[in-house]
Amino acid sequence: MLLKTTIHDIARELKITSGTVSRALNDSPRISDETRRLVKEKAKELNYQRNRIASSLRSGKSNTIGVMIPSAQMNFFGSVVHGIEMMASSKGYNILLYQTEETTQLEKKAIETFLGARVDGILASIAKETTDFSHFKDLSKKAIPLVLFDRTIVDFNVPSVVIDDYKGAFMATEHLIKKGYKRIAHVSGPQQLTNFNNRLLGYLGALKANNIAVDKQLIYSGDLSIQCGMESVEYFFGLKKIPDAVFASEDFSALGIIKGLKDRKVNMPKDFGVIGFANENFGEHISPSLSSVDQQTVEMGKKAATLLIEIISKGNKEPKKKLENIILEPILKKRESTAILQN
Repeated sequence: MLLKTTIHDIARELKITSGTVSRALNDSPRISDETRRLVKEKAKELNYQRNRIASSLRSGKSNTIGVMIPSAQMNFFGSVVHGIEMMASSKGYNILLYQTEETTQLEKKAIETFLGARVDGILASIAKETTDFSHFKDLSKKAIPLVLFDRTIVDFNVPSVVIDDYKGAFMATEHLIKKGYKRIAHVSGPQQLTNFNNRLLGYLGALKANNIAVDKQLIYSGDLSIQCGMESVEYFFGLKKIPDAVFASEDFSALGIIKGLKDRKVNMPKDFGVIGFANENFGEHISPSLSSVDQQTVEMGKKAATLLIEIISKGNKEPKKKLENIILEPILKKRESTAILQN
């Protein structure tokens, strides 16, 4: 059985102490450049691999960030993680990724896993099922830095990186209005999550700004799924006055709406307009291609990782500054599902 190389093996080869080897591998200024070079060359020659767990126990730092996402099926979250990994890697951090499958139970397991791995901090986007946020609030008691991205919690005092959801929803709804649609519906998301609440408010704000009366029957409570979108079509077509356009709070519901409208042989976009939110990859490849709101996902990931690493590096050395919430600009993507009528 092959034995792993240890710092003692390197020390024996170079006829120096294991303490000197350890300090050289950790770039201690107490060790000369020449000794550091010799130690690192010998470590590479002997295929030495650092025991990260032991190192973290000694230093109190693992250089690992826990990243919690609700679903790996959504390209949106994969793109955010790509941005997180790019920035984390450039700063010498690894990421530990956990998918919660939109459940509170797996959120709690994710936190247990992260704590067991001694992560230096956590980046999280909240599951749609979660209404009790105590497991996140308990992290502050354990002095584990937390930064939320995309999905945040109303009245929860924690740093975050989000898109301007109100503005994005306002833009999407007003786009439909400017295209000439008269009776615009909305498929909402879980209202305990700040971003979906703000998207509902943005929809209402656009109607008000354009002197369009709000009809509560045109607001369908959704759950962020294709099935939900299809069911919303059945609901809307059961009304006495059927809408002629829908702003969906995310793209999977919008996809379900398009499927439901196709089943009814509805002409899109001539007789019915659809716009989503998130700019998922499939949007530009379906027929009709889906108008949506881009959330600058890679940039969101980079900003979230940068913010968390800054908090980790400061630790308790600096007094706490004003809570930092980074808000990115939404970008409207106009495609075939709304491409008619007036400009």
